[in-house]
Amino acid sequence: MNVLFVCSKNKWRSRTAETIFKNSQIHSVKSAGTDPGARVKLTETMLNWADVIFVMEDKHRRIIQQKFPPKVFKNKIEVLEIPDEYQYMDEELVLTLEAVMQPYFQNFL
Repeated sequence: MNVLFVCSKNKWRSRTAETIFKNSQIHSVKSAGTDPGARVKLTETMLNWADVIFVMEDKHRRIIQQKFPPKVFKNKIEVLEIPDEYQYMDEELVLTLEAVMQPYFQNFL
């Protein structure tokens, strides 16, 4: 399964998620940001690649829906509800990501 994590700037939340889960034996993991100045900017190619797209906040889902054709994200977006209040690899962020991902992927960790 191809998993894409998305936040605004791809510096803290989505990048942390990619770092945590990138060594999965059963999933391919990438991350990107929705802002023009994102470290890795979200593209239509990434959305097409992803089997599931985990966005950190509902605003990221709305941005994707506004900027890209529905065929590239249809039924693939899950909102994690993780606010922008963490630094990269913040211990609390890591624990939060592991906890919220558990229902989606029992064998992900």
